[in-house]
Order: sequence, then C-alpha cells, then structure tokens
Amino acid sequence: MSNKKTIIPYGRQYIDEHDILCVNEILNSDWLTSGPAGINFETNFARRTGSRFSLSCSSATASLHLAVLALGFGPKHKVIVPAITFAATANAARYTGATVIFCDVEKDTGLISIEHLETILKEDGDSINAIFPVHLNGQAPDLERISFLADKYNLFIVEDACHAIGGSYIKKDGKKSIIGNCEFSDMTIFSLHPVKTITSGEGGVVNTNNEELYNRLLKLRNHGITKNENEFQNKENAYSESGMVNPWYYEQTELGFNYRLSDINSALATSQLKKLSNFCKSRKKLSKLYDALLQPLAPEIKPIHKNTTTDPCWHIYPVLIDYKAMGIERSELMEKLKKRGIMTQVHYIPVYKHPYYKEILGELSLPNSEFYYDHVLTLPLFPGMSEDDVEYIITKLSELIEKK
Repeated sequence: MSNKKTIIPYGRQYIDEHDILCVNEILNSDWLTSGPAGINFETNFARRTGSRFSLSCSSATASLHLAVLALGFGPKHKVIVPAITFAATANAARYTGATVIFCDVEKDTGLISIEHLETILKEDGDSINAIFPVHLNGQAPDLERISFLADKYNLFIVEDACHAIGGSYIKKDGKKSIIGNCEFSDMTIFSLHPVKTITSGEGGVVNTNNEELYNRLLKLRNHGITKNENEFQNKENAYSESGMVNPWYYEQTELGFNYRLSDINSALATSQLKKLSNFCKSRKKLSKLYDALLQPLAPEIKPIHKNTTTDPCWHIYPVLIDYKAMGIERSELMEKLKKRGIMTQVHYIPVYKHPYYKEILGELSLPNSEFYYDHVLTLPLFPGMSEDDVEYIITKLSELIEKK
C-alpha cells in the first residue's frame, strides 16, 4: 500500500454480482416501477429494523418531506433541528413553511445537545411542535431523554437516521433498541444514497408504528391520490349504475408528490439489505483499527467521542484535529491528502451558516457547533476498504502533520 496510486474516496457503494443479478431480473420483468419489488423491499426493511411499517421513497429528502407533511405542519409550526446535519433535515420543515430552531450540539460528538435542547424548551416549549434528532456519523443521541422531553412538551419526534441503519440505541437498562423501530419516535428516516451503508442508487425510507401516519405517508407519496372507496367523495363518478366501484377510478383528495421508489432501485436495496450485517462488521472493524492507529497522534488528532447510548454501524469516520496546534490549515491538509490518493470531507457546515438560513434567522452563533465544524475531518470508510488502506491513510496523515 506504500505505493498506493488509486483513489480512496471518503465513502462509496459496494456492489457485487448478486446485486447486479437482482437488478437485471427486474429489467427483464414486467414491472420497472410500482410492482412487487417495492413491496418486497418495504416488508423486509420493516422486519430488519423492527418497525410496523416501512415506506420507501425516491430519496431521504423526500422521506423527510413526507414525514413533515404527514404531521400536518405548516407556517404556524416550529421544529427543533441540530445545527450539525445536512441541510435536508431543516429544509424538509421549511418546505411546508414551518420555522426551524437550531439547537447546539455536543462539541466532541456533533450530536444534539440535550442541555441546550432543554434550555430551548424551557424558554419556548409551548410553541414548539417537533424535534428532529440526527444520528450523526452512526451514533444516536440520548433518545430516552429526548422522548421524555417530547412527552413533557407534547412534541412529535422524527429521527433523522440517515447515517445509522444497522445500528442500535442502548437504553438505560442496558437493552438494545434497533434504530428504526420507532420505540422513541413517531417516525424514523433512512437514506439509501450510494455513500450510505446500503444503497438503492438513490432512495430513502420512512419507518413508523402509527397506522394513521403510514396511510397519510402512502397517499402523499402518490400525488395525494386514493383508491380507497371509503374515502371517495364524488360518488356519482366512483360507481357504475349497478353500484360497483369503477375499476379505473381514483381521486386526488389533497396535494401530494411523486416520491415513489422504482422496482429497479428496490431490487438493489433488497439485495443490499441482505449484506447489512456484513457491511456493519466491516465498518466496525475498520473503525476500531483507525481508533488504535490514531492513539499516537492524540490529543492534536483524535476520533470523535464514542458515546454510551449507541452500538453504531459507522457511516463515516470523522476525526477532530487541532489545526492551529499542528500548524496547518484544513484545506491545505485535505489537498495534500488528495495528492496522495486520499479523499476527505467535512460533515457538516452548521446549517445556520448557509446564506438561506442567515437571511431568515440573521446572525446566529452556537459555540459547540462551530467548534465541531472547525475541527472535524472525515476520513475514508466503506466496506470495500482493507486494513492496509487504513494503515496507508494514517501513515500519510502522520507524515503530513508533524506531532508537536
């Protein structure tokens, strides 16, 4: 690996012959979309994550949007979102006109700060409607505490678990709760993007145990259309003269979206789901090797803090770097690593720093979020990596940053 010439991306999909075979079967079938493959994937995903219902969507952003719509949110509603996340978490609320309140995070994990969350709720809890906790990097925040606060202030919880498929939340009693079983939330959102643990190409999933919410999600995913005769309003057009429901008939009862996942994507996702356990084992193994190899570089370079509330399937591998102590700028380090075939990334810019949100909220400063952002760097992590790749990355990182 010392003469490494190929590029190591920060994340990428792992596709094997079985995945290709499954997609080819759909391409040779009668259904490319809205067929049995989509239902099969949803059934298997719900079973794997322990949820009563799973609804597949064209993207995780679409899934988040549907979740907000299903709750009936609009301009009069307020949603709490951690400042360190991808913009889609907050954007989903904004699509409906809801107000986003950014919560600070823990400076060593990037997870939502329960302390700051409690402060927000004490000051404005009566006017807030939901919390969107984010399972950053694969770790879950304290869901039991968040659930307690949600009950106290009568709030909905929508988990953004786009980083966390395959992981578990560890409860106070030591028992594990699979992320996605919605034990502590109304809905949980997952991503099937190529850099995530499993992929459908592009896609997302909404999990819920609430049948009413599921039916709302189902209708909103399909243009707001229903074929349920119990919901028909135009009886004259719905029924034939003999009193039978016209076989072609449907009604659009509200404004919905075309957010369905195709059978092609669903077939790939189902095949990937079968490999989830192996993917997680690989990610955990590589993360532990990173942890060990980074020890000599501490405290200037160190992994994020591993909390006690998660048994994670790591999505990415972020480290916190004291760039000033190392005498190097982050952009310079990233460029030097890139020249050695190592691609890195930053997850994430605090959402409130984007011009769109600055225009709405004005200047905002959350110290822990800015500390995390200023220090974080994502190193490569994906199942196709080898231990040699990790050793190569840390060797080159060590060579570039002389430990003081």
